[in-house]
Amino acid sequence: MSLYRQRVGKWGEDLAARYLSQKGYLILARNVRTEYGEIDIVAQRDQTMVFVEVKTRTNRDFGYPETALTEKKKSHLFKAIQAYLQKENSEPTAWQVDVLAILREKGGETLIEHFENALTE
Repeated sequence: MSLYRQRVGKWGEDLAARYLSQKGYLILARNVRTEYGEIDIVAQRDQTMVFVEVKTRTNRDFGYPETALTEKKKSHLFKAIQAYLQKENSEPTAWQVDVLAILREKGGETLIEHFENALTE
């Protein structure tokens, strides 16, 4: 991955964490690495554990950020979540997967769209 893409990704994840915190989510972990891939953000809201996939784009040349979630990525994400829960020896009463799509428009405007409970197995 290019340095530019890494910087954009980190910027998006930082923005996503701030956004979630402002919405009342407690950030538990970021960039959790498992044998199946990375979980961008692990958060909690009320009694629900929330696993957040952050997709960031700097233009719409290849579509909206949320369209970058392929079936393969979804499969890896669910396996990563199961690995995380086993490692933490945690089985929350409720958990969900949210997607935060961040699009930085030309001119500096940033759009954030939060898809709650967006992915199911």
